[in-house]
Amino acid sequence: MRRLTPASLEGPRRGARIVAPRLTPAPVPVTAVADVTYGRPVRPLLRTSRNSLATLLTCALGVTLAVSSVPAAQAGQSAQAARKKAETTQVRHTSFDLAADFARGSRSGAVVSGDAVRLRYPKATRKLGTTTYDVGTWTSPWVDEKFAFTELIPSWQAKTPGRSLVEVQVRLRTKSGTRTTTGSWDTVARWTKDNTFFKRTSLAAQGDDLARVAVDTVKANSSAGATGWQVKVVLMRRKGAPARPQVTRVGAMTSKVVARTTTSKPGKVVGTVIDVPRYSQMTHRGHHPEWGNGGEAWCSPTSTAMVLEHYGANPAAGHAFKSGHADAVVDWTAMQTYDHGYRGTGNWAFNAAHAGSHLRRTYVTRLADLRAAEPFIKAGTPLIVSVAFAKGGLRGAPISSTAGHLMVLVGFTAKGDVVVNDPAASSNAGVRRTYDRAQFEKAWLTKSGGLTYVYED
Repeated sequence: MRRLTPASLEGPRRGARIVAPRLTPAPVPVTAVADVTYGRPVRPLLRTSRNSLATLLTCALGVTLAVSSVPAAQAGQSAQAARKKAETTQVRHTSFDLAADFARGSRSGAVVSGDAVRLRYPKATRKLGTTTYDVGTWTSPWVDEKFAFTELIPSWQAKTPGRSLVEVQVRLRTKSGTRTTTGSWDTVARWTKDNTFFKRTSLAAQGDDLARVAVDTVKANSSAGATGWQVKVVLMRRKGAPARPQVTRVGAMTSKVVARTTTSKPGKVVGTVIDVPRYSQMTHRGHHPEWGNGGEAWCSPTSTAMVLEHYGANPAAGHAFKSGHADAVVDWTAMQTYDHGYRGTGNWAFNAAHAGSHLRRTYVTRLADLRAAEPFIKAGTPLIVSVAFAKGGLRGAPISSTAGHLMVLVGFTAKGDVVVNDPAASSNAGVRRTYDRAQFEKAWLTKSGGLTYVYED
């Protein structure tokens, strides 16, 4: 059950109020976060709603008006607007998750069944290692962006029963005048929920033409970026087996990140704190060397475990994973998110895919600033965010510095400072922290560009 508690119970900052999630979509904030779908607006998902994920989410850092309030033609004609656009981070998120969305793609050996693509009549086989698999594919239509992006992060939700898996491939293209250059397909991941028969893994760089793969991120080889992309899902099962793997959502976030130099002003969600259970990654130091050895390496699965526990979505098997061990669900989540290619639990897409096996909607994106996070907090949706900071860069943090660390954003104090569950604390009791708004926003936006896991129930 989702619970909201007063900030007076959550740390040194007091005076927050309880705000229950409303049963109507939250409005688009005036920090230029606009959700534009194929004709349908999308807001943070509430538990009583079912919104399509064929979403194009656009956000530009530093803009002060909602995108929908500025005519596109006017913006395109303004040289000043063009310069401003080049100086701000641009993000666009596209997902396919309804039957109508999947119908827009092409298929081979797969069918659209309900709001999913399933392996049904495989027409090809393929060998991985010593195992031969039946194969079907679904390929998205081309998605052309209105800006040149330098990074793309795919995410997906899938079911892989029995001896089956899904492979996610991406290719980019560039357009310049009448000339179009199309890159080769790069494999980002081979993923399965159960590691018994196949070890989920990311792949090597494959940096042969327009792009290269860096674990969970596709990076354009040219600083000029790319203008369009496609995603392909390869559905595989052991040859002759009855398993029917399926994908219920697949998409990608494209971005061009520019460092932010200003701090957003608090909005109307100040004083709202979501009561998310607290787990420390450090109490698991030395656990399971085969999955990263716990401790400092487990910030991502620990954060994922906290949010799933908040929704009551961690299964009994996770809690019973290690008999007699406190918070065994953290160890279990590390196993479920471990990337055998990267050799770690911090693969962003793998964490979202694991959560997506237990929740309605999960994806990886970037947000413009803390104002862009407010609709999620208002809707009762905690966010997992990636931060990096030098020594002294985040006062009150349990670690002095980090090149990359994940924590759960759970709300705001009455003054607009940030309330988090920081798994780097030495014990569960110290996980709830309050950080200065300006310092936190700098730590979140400067390196990761506002990287965020969104898990919605």
